[in-house]
Amino acid sequence: MSRKTLQKARMRKVRHRRVRKSIRGDSVRPRLNVFRSLKHIYAQVIDDSAGATLLSLSTNTPEIRAQLEPEMDRRAQSRLVGRILGEKMKSQGVSSVTFDRGGYRYHGRVKALAEGVRECGLEF
Repeated sequence: MSRKTLQKARMRKVRHRRVRKSIRGDSVRPRLNVFRSLKHIYAQVIDDSAGATLLSLSTNTPEIRAQLEPEMDRRAQSRLVGRILGEKMKSQGVSSVTFDRGGYRYHGRVKALAEGVRECGLEF
């Protein structure tokens, strides 16, 4: 890896740690964490007070993989993951979450995932 790539990854982790100091999820309002790689996007709903992951979805999940179409771009895939995540959270009785963007800019795929969750009625 190049020095610039390593520096970007290091700075993202610094931003994520800084934001995580103030963001906590609990059973009433869990934390929605986002991680994106070059090909996939991952989302976890976490209850920090219990130290448990309530729900986890990604573009690698078989349920979502079956719904992906070959011509879908990564932003549309992120929105699909967000919609399905929102539906599942609504069925579990969660109406609001704390959004943890993982040190990424609120832009592109991260924003598409958040909009997909909001389409299902969850509040941030």
